[in-house]
Amino acid sequence: MTPRTTGAARRRRVPLRYLLPLLFLVALMAMLMLRGYTHSEILADHRVRPPAPTDQVPHRVLGGGPVIDARGGQISTREVPRKKLVLTFDDGPDPTWTPRVLDVLKEHDAHAVFFVTGTMASRHPDLVRRMVDEGHEVGLHTFNHPDLSYQSRSRIDWELSQNQLALAGSAGIRTTLFRPPYSSFADAFDNKNWPVTEYIGSRGYITVVNNTDSEDWKRPGADAIIKRATPKGGKGAIVLMHDSGGDRSQTVAALDRFIPQLQDKGYEFTHLTGALGVTSAHSPVTGLDLWKGKAFVYAVQASEHVTGVLVVGLAVIGALVIGRFGLMLLLSVMHARRTRRSGFSWGPPVTEPVSVLVPAFNEAKCIENTVRSLIGSDHPIEVIVIDDGSTDGTARLVESLRLPGVRVIRQHNAGKPAALNRGVANARYDLIVMMDGDTVFEPSTVRELVQPFGDPRVGAVAGNAKVGNKDSLIGAWQHIEYVMGFNLDRRMYDVLRCMPTIPGAVGAFRRSALERVGGMSDDTLAEDTDITMALHRDGWRVVYAENARAWTEAPETVQQLWSQRYRWSYGTMQAIWKHKRAFIESGPSGRFGRVGLPLVSAFMVLAPLLAPLIDVFLLYGLVFGPTQKTIIAWLGVLAIQAVCAAYAFRLDREKMTHLISLPLQQILYRQLMYVVLLQSWITALTGGRLRWQKLRRTGVVGSAPGIPAQPYSGERRPVG
Repeated sequence: MTPRTTGAARRRRVPLRYLLPLLFLVALMAMLMLRGYTHSEILADHRVRPPAPTDQVPHRVLGGGPVIDARGGQISTREVPRKKLVLTFDDGPDPTWTPRVLDVLKEHDAHAVFFVTGTMASRHPDLVRRMVDEGHEVGLHTFNHPDLSYQSRSRIDWELSQNQLALAGSAGIRTTLFRPPYSSFADAFDNKNWPVTEYIGSRGYITVVNNTDSEDWKRPGADAIIKRATPKGGKGAIVLMHDSGGDRSQTVAALDRFIPQLQDKGYEFTHLTGALGVTSAHSPVTGLDLWKGKAFVYAVQASEHVTGVLVVGLAVIGALVIGRFGLMLLLSVMHARRTRRSGFSWGPPVTEPVSVLVPAFNEAKCIENTVRSLIGSDHPIEVIVIDDGSTDGTARLVESLRLPGVRVIRQHNAGKPAALNRGVANARYDLIVMMDGDTVFEPSTVRELVQPFGDPRVGAVAGNAKVGNKDSLIGAWQHIEYVMGFNLDRRMYDVLRCMPTIPGAVGAFRRSALERVGGMSDDTLAEDTDITMALHRDGWRVVYAENARAWTEAPETVQQLWSQRYRWSYGTMQAIWKHKRAFIESGPSGRFGRVGLPLVSAFMVLAPLLAPLIDVFLLYGLVFGPTQKTIIAWLGVLAIQAVCAAYAFRLDREKMTHLISLPLQQILYRQLMYVVLLQSWITALTGGRLRWQKLRRTGVVGSAPGIPAQPYSGERRPVG
C-alpha cells in the first residue's frame, strides 16, 4: 500500500466522537426493537381464522384422542388413561399467576404441562426453570402466538425454532410437545389447520389439544371452572387452563379445591408422558445451541431492563419538558409585568461612561460593522478592540478606520478569556460591556444594558442576543431557538435569581465584581457560563435586560453549528462540574447552588440528553403502533412548544412568520442538537479534551435591523 493510499484510508476513518454516538443510538434502537419483538408488537399477527370445512381431515383424528402424533408420516391419536388427569396451562409464564399456580401444584403434589410462548419464556426464564425443576413438562405454544393456519412454512419454522431457543436459554432443554394457538378439541381440526399439524408432525413434534375445557378465560367463577374441568365417569382427560393472559385468580382458587377433590376420588395428576407411559418429552441442550439460547435470553433481559429505564427516562423528560414550559410561561409573564410596568426602574439612572471590550481573532470580515455600530451608541463609551493574534489584519483594519474613542490592543494568541482580562486591565471605567467581534449593537443597547447597575446588588447583566442572519433555514431555526429557548429561559432565571449565563455576545459587568472572582477563566470552554456562576457564588445578582438587543451572526452551515453547540454543551458541563460545590454552600450565595445549578443541570444537560427518547418512541409508535395515539401525543407536545414560541415571539415583538418552520425544526434541527449533546457527554465521560473552535464568519450582519449601516459622520463623539 502506498503512503498516499494509507493517508486516504486514515482520512476516511470515522472519528470516534462521531462513531460512539452513532453506535449508542443503534444499540438503543436494537434494544427497543427486541423488546417490541418479545412483547408481540413487532412481527405479531393477531388474526384468527374462522372455522373451515373438515372433509380433508382424517376421521381417526376427528374422532380420536387429544394427542396427535403425525411424526414419520404415520398418523395416530391417543387418549389419556382412566383416572389420570393432565392439567395443561397455556400462554405463560406470567410473573404474577404462574408462581401461584406452581405453588398450588406443589402443595398438592400434582404435576402438569405448561405450554409456554417464547415471548414470555424469554422474559421470565426463572419460571421456566422452576417448572422443569419441580417435575413439570414444558411444551411449545409458538413464540408470538399467531394463528399458524395463516402462516407460511418458513414462519412456522421460525415460531418453533425461536420458541425452542427461549427454552434452551431458560432451562437448557428441548421439547417435543406442541399445542397450536387457538386450538381446542380434536374434532375442531379443519382443512386449514390440519395441514399445519401434519407439517409440524414432520418436524418431530407431538400435537396436544384437549378434551376438557375449563373455560377459565371467561372467569365464570371457581365453581364453574371446577365443574367444567371435571371429566365424567372416571375418564382420563387433558384439561385446558391458563396461567397467563389476564386475571387468573379464579383459576388459582379453583385449582386449590379441584386437585384435592379429584385426588380423593382416586385421580392422579401427572404430566403427559407420565400419563401415557412414554419417554420424556424433554431432552437436554448442550454446546453451541445452549449458548445461543442463553445469549438470546440475556439479550431479552437486557432489553427489558434498558427499555424499562427508557420508559422511566421518557416519564422524566416528559415531566421536565412540561415543567420547563410551565415555568417559562408563568415566570416570563411575571418578569414582563414587573419590568414593563409604569414607573419601573432598577434604581437611579446610570449615566456614567462605559468601557466596551471587543475580543477579536481573525474578525476582519465583520469587525468594521461591529465597531461602527458601537460608535452610534447613545451612551458615552470607550471601545477597546483586543486583537488576539489575528493573522487576517483585523487590528490594522480597525486602526485604519481612525474612529474616535476606539483603541486597539494587540497580544499574542492566548484565547478569549485572556483577551477579555487584558481589556479589563486597560479599561478606564468601572462598568464594562463585553461583546463578540461578529455582533452589532443598536444605539440604545449599551444604555439599556447598564441601567440595572442602578441597583448596587447587581454584578452583571445579560442582554438580549438575537440572530441577525435569520433569512436562511438554519438561521430561522436558530432564531426560534434564541427567542424561545434562550430569552424565555433568561426571564425565568431572572425571576428565580439564578441566571446561568451572561451571553458572550452582549453582557455587562462591574469591574469590582470581576476582580473579586478573579476575572475571566480559561478553565472551561464556556467562559461566559463560568464567570456567571462565579459571580452568583460571590453573592452578586445577575439580571436580564430585555431591551439591550444585540444582533449576532449565527452559524450558517451544519458543520459550524455543530462546532459551536458542541463547545457550548461541553463547556456548560465543565462549568457545572467546576462549580459543583455550590450545591452544598449556604447563605445568600448558596441560592444559585440550591436553585440554579439543579435547574441548569436538569434543563440544559439532563433534559436534552433524554429528549431523544421522545423521538425514538415516536418513530417506534409510528412504525409498530399505536400510530394514532403516537401522532396525537407528538402533536400535543408540538402544540405546547408552539404556544411557548408564540408567546416568546410576542414578548420580543418578533414576526410570527418564522414559526412556520417550527415543526421542521423539531424533526431535523433538534436531532442534530441531540447528537451534539450526546457527543459532549461522551467527551466528558472519556476524559477527552476539546480545543477552542473558531467559527468562520461572513460579515453578513451589517447592522441592527431597521438601522442603516453608515460610516461614522463625526456628528457625535464617544468619550475618551
